[in-house]
Amino acid sequence: MKIIILLFAFMFGFGATVKKSANDMKEMQKRAEINEYKSYPNLLPEVEIVAEKL
Repeated sequence: MKIIILLFAFMFGFGATVKKSANDMKEMQKRAEINEYKSYPNLLPEVEIVAEKL
């Protein structure tokens, strides 16, 4: 019985490690994408207001 509990504990620990690694990879991908966009100029459209003032 102790062996079964120990196996479940190892599986739970391994699952938590895999989940944390997956979250870390997603975070690194987000950071890499943000760093990639830092080298581009301002990509927002420039808006010019041409209507008359009321």
